[in-house]
Amino acid sequence: MEKYYHSVTLDKEKCRGCTNCIKRCPTEAIRVREGKARIIGERCIDCGECIRVCPYHAKIALTDPLASIQKFPYKIALPAPALYGQFRNVSINAILTGLLKLGFDEVFEVARGADYVTEFVNEAIKDPKRKKPIISSACPAIVRLIQVRFPELIDNIINIESPMEIAARLAKEEFCRKMGVKEKDVGAFFITPCAAKMTSIRNPIGIDRSWVDGAISILEIYGPLYNQISRLEDDEVLLQKASPHGILWANSGGESSALDMDNYLAVDGIQNVIRVLEEIEDEKLTDLEFFEGLACTGGCVGGPLVFENGFVAKNRIRKLSEQAKGRHLSREEVVDAKEKIQWYFEKPILPKPVMKLDDDITLAMKKMEAIERIYEGLPGLDCGSCGSPSCRTHAEDIVRGYASEMDSVFKLREKVKELAQQMIELSEKIPGGKTSNNGK
Repeated sequence: MEKYYHSVTLDKEKCRGCTNCIKRCPTEAIRVREGKARIIGERCIDCGECIRVCPYHAKIALTDPLASIQKFPYKIALPAPALYGQFRNVSINAILTGLLKLGFDEVFEVARGADYVTEFVNEAIKDPKRKKPIISSACPAIVRLIQVRFPELIDNIINIESPMEIAARLAKEEFCRKMGVKEKDVGAFFITPCAAKMTSIRNPIGIDRSWVDGAISILEIYGPLYNQISRLEDDEVLLQKASPHGILWANSGGESSALDMDNYLAVDGIQNVIRVLEEIEDEKLTDLEFFEGLACTGGCVGGPLVFENGFVAKNRIRKLSEQAKGRHLSREEVVDAKEKIQWYFEKPILPKPVMKLDDDITLAMKKMEAIERIYEGLPGLDCGSCGSPSCRTHAEDIVRGYASEMDSVFKLREKVKELAQQMIELSEKIPGGKTSNNGK
């Protein structure tokens, strides 16, 4: 079986074992053992929360260097709309032109891919058989979160590919047809604000393979791109085609606001998303039609691989969308795209039961009882000093064989006191002790 790829990794040399990351991980995928953090790969969803909170920069996201585009004779840039919010007083057209100056042969806006996805979703939500609320599939970190923590909601996820994938397919189809070249000679590279997109390229959800050949972080490309933009002349060729709605996908609520419905909910920040998913799972939001969940605060503009402050970028995106030159898609363009490319998931999304204790239900129940018994003896402070996210996860780690009770400083202190008392009692019984048989 092919090894699962993770973009988020740990630099052990920089890690100080501070436990900040274990408290913020939404899937309890991190432990601190022997003074170093350890990422549990099966649970990690590459959301990047640990990258944000690590004060020592020990958590990093592996993305492709800009030089990797040279592997292909022809290169296409797929800029995320979040890229537009990184530059002060710079037009979208200037950013797209700057990408061409960096060595790309073509640029295709992922915001234009978002325009297509909007139309595909608008058609799909009209199906009365779809399970409500429909959950957006745009954020791969949220889809993987559902696989790990909310498997009962998998059927709610809409089976339509992300704007990144739609943009890559359309870009390659158009470029190959226009230039008369073979698809294998064309590399499509996503300019990404987050680690989860890199992971979704290497381990795609709902499709056999990604049409994106690599992901370059906004942090990586910002400097070289800024240098190219600063040299541009005024007579730029108009490249910007995405509609205002497509550009607004960079911000939380951008996707939902473009849909033909009013009863939707857009939530950003992974902990906030978790709280809403819990309510959906508990059937407390039965009247909700559509749910847009984004792992990063503010939306993709708040990704861990962006250069600019997310709130500043969000405001810029809003202003840039108002100035956008692109138009909305015609019905003919949507139908034509659906005939040319694969736009829906080819295979079902499956749950990742990494949280269950055992395949045998009887053994699982016994382990659960053991967890409860151990948990009752723990202080319940959830301080993280034991190296687990909480006292409950520490109890679970003990039962799974990953930790011991003595990892808890409170249990260790109790044990030390107990041993000290035993030493005192033993010393009193030894000849020559304080209360030996002869009283001396």
